[in-house]
Amino acid sequence: MEHLQFSRREFLAQTMCGAGAAVLSGTAFAEGAKFPPTRVITKGPRHHWFGYYDKLQFDPTSRYVLGMEVAFEHRSPRADDVIKVGMVDLEDNDRWIELGESSAWNWQQGCMLQWMPGTESTIIWNDRENGQFVSRILDVKTGKGRTVPSPIYSVSPDGKTAVTPDFRRIQDVRPGYGYPGFPDPQFKDLAPKDSGIFRVDLETGKSTMILSLDEISKTGTIPKQQKDIKHYFNHLLFSPDGSRFITLHRWQYPNGKRLSRMITAKPDGSDVRVVVDNGFVSHFIWRDPEHILTQSKATPDSRSWGDFLVRDETGAKLNEVGKGVLDGGGHLTYLPGNEWILNDTYPKGKERIQTPHLYHVASGKRIDLGHFHSPKVYTGEWRVDTHPRFSPDSRYVCIDSPHKNEGRQLHLIDISGIVGTS
Repeated sequence: MEHLQFSRREFLAQTMCGAGAAVLSGTAFAEGAKFPPTRVITKGPRHHWFGYYDKLQFDPTSRYVLGMEVAFEHRSPRADDVIKVGMVDLEDNDRWIELGESSAWNWQQGCMLQWMPGTESTIIWNDRENGQFVSRILDVKTGKGRTVPSPIYSVSPDGKTAVTPDFRRIQDVRPGYGYPGFPDPQFKDLAPKDSGIFRVDLETGKSTMILSLDEISKTGTIPKQQKDIKHYFNHLLFSPDGSRFITLHRWQYPNGKRLSRMITAKPDGSDVRVVVDNGFVSHFIWRDPEHILTQSKATPDSRSWGDFLVRDETGAKLNEVGKGVLDGGGHLTYLPGNEWILNDTYPKGKERIQTPHLYHVASGKRIDLGHFHSPKVYTGEWRVDTHPRFSPDSRYVCIDSPHKNEGRQLHLIDISGIVGTS
């Protein structure tokens, strides 16, 4: 089905009489404008990006926007490649403020840089020190910082706990999502007992393994099971209330292909649930503590992927959302209030156009936020996915893009005229 693209005027006309009227009362963007206002908030000659879509890029005031800075592109990072960590001040001519550096990063997810939930001015990111991966915690106002002797992936809503996979394992099976420099000591073991997911106490620094690859390889039914498949975890995310977390249990075949299951568990690794067990699951986001929006297939034999809302329960039923309208391959988040879904696309067509977009849940309508060209050189490990992130006040969306032929930079899209914020 062709994607539905509506101008602001058309969208209002079709939805003001419906359930979406309350959230569509904001000021429209400029008359005749195809897309909302956008500006590039970083500039060359160095390249800037943020990485994944499910991290807090904006501070609680929506004024400061986190990012990373690097001097090169178009190759894999090495262990001695150092990037700068910083933030953009949107109220001071988009001034770049350097905050630190990291040598534990990748192109897709950076160094897990993010604002610490539950704090006003504290950030966290991954780095390496004395032969191991660590995380840095910094108060950007006071300049006080400390080091936690473990890397992190997802941070709990209260900012006290993190969960993390084994980045050495990921680098071995999926370069571009782990960090180079420290080989997986158990790369020959298909499902080791002492590698998996770790819970990190961010106050004490203590790290405890809570779910092993050996355990998960024996949990439930694994589609297309073979004796020679290699197991690993990737993509972790706490629920909005911190009561559970999601991870993808993935396994790689000798030919390099892989399948995935969606797993949820309590922060101590107990009450493990195989939520999506068909082998086909990708990007996801919590809608609320009981529901997850994820990309999967309606059946294992289906040719196309879609976006499905599922309950956090074993063997959850797949209920498709926005079929034919909401892109089935993008990076999904809910804006505060859950009335809008923010998403994007991979490069499409000969022009390799990426299209971040909003989907209005009540009306089923989609509004595209822009068309961003991704040159062909941005492919594979060093591709630039837009990975749209929203500000806490729902006024802005920030994306990564090399659209203006200035290398990867941060682009800010003002969506206030669409969702009704000011």
